[in-house]
Amino acid sequence: MNQPLNNFTVSSTDWRKSLQTNNRKTVMIIGAFIAIYVCLGLLIDMFMYSSTLHYATMSQLLIDVLTFQHFPIATLIMAGVAAVSLMVTFSFSDQLMLLGTEYRQINPETAQTAEEKQFYNIVEEIKIAAGLSYMPKVYIIEADYMNAFASGYSEKSAMVAITRGLLTKLNRSEIQAVMAHEISHVRHMDIKVTLLASVLANLIVMVLDMVFYSIVFSNQRSSSDDRSRNSLASILLILRYLLPVINILLLLYLSRTREYMADAGSVELLRDNQPLASALLKIEQDHTDNKDVYSSEYQQTAHENVRRAAYIFDPVQAGIEPMTSLADAFSTHPNLRDRLAAIGIKIKNDNK
Repeated sequence: MNQPLNNFTVSSTDWRKSLQTNNRKTVMIIGAFIAIYVCLGLLIDMFMYSSTLHYATMSQLLIDVLTFQHFPIATLIMAGVAAVSLMVTFSFSDQLMLLGTEYRQINPETAQTAEEKQFYNIVEEIKIAAGLSYMPKVYIIEADYMNAFASGYSEKSAMVAITRGLLTKLNRSEIQAVMAHEISHVRHMDIKVTLLASVLANLIVMVLDMVFYSIVFSNQRSSSDDRSRNSLASILLILRYLLPVINILLLLYLSRTREYMADAGSVELLRDNQPLASALLKIEQDHTDNKDVYSSEYQQTAHENVRRAAYIFDPVQAGIEPMTSLADAFSTHPNLRDRLAAIGIKIKNDNK
């Protein structure tokens, strides 16, 4: 057994059940984002129509909008903006993920060392095992810290990247496990799912801000005593402060759920849970041992916030990256003990 696992007990795990459970959670979260987005559009439509149409109850106004008695223009505009935003984000997702890094694409012709050739071969092996139709683009990022991520909105556009530190400090089986984790993200369409959720979350906040200033401006110009309109305005103002918090919680929960799925996918592809556990423990220990050095590296690399949720290891968990926002107060990844327990690796004498 590998040295990093000496303090752990190893048992088998039902990775199929884990995949099914977390996939159901993902569907629920994406459903929640879409429902919030549609409901917000309907509320804006109701608010717009309430200024010219006088209804005794908001429920009747809602029914008329839902049945197209009044055209739901705000809802459809929001749907169109979301579609365009998603298309643009999907098209440039791989370039966005590499922003600010010093990277090089690896293939059989550009691989310069035995390590790089082995890495490309490993990705090719995992791609075949995962049944992907296309070979992901392979990148090495010139950084000493150990991390990896995947991106791309489809199999055809997929890419995987690891840092030089991870390539040189893990053995072959551990690199296999890391790549199996990342390619599982591709196979499970995690990038498409998380981009969808992120775009919807950001658009919700943008729309709420525009509505907020519209309400403030209209209230300065008129003092309507229409109860329905005032009630709708109050609801929208409350949502302006409530929904961003809900967005953060849903995104964090989605991110953790997809990490559990990718871990289970790695075990599925390799039929062994020890290489991934060993890799994760080594990555965490390396971040702990080099905390000050890596803290400087992460902070000096631009756009790290774009990659944070996609990394196999969240630097915040090791105290590397500073907490700069409300989202940073929570981790995008499950804690390591929970991740290991989910794949059948538990600390000795730990009853949790």
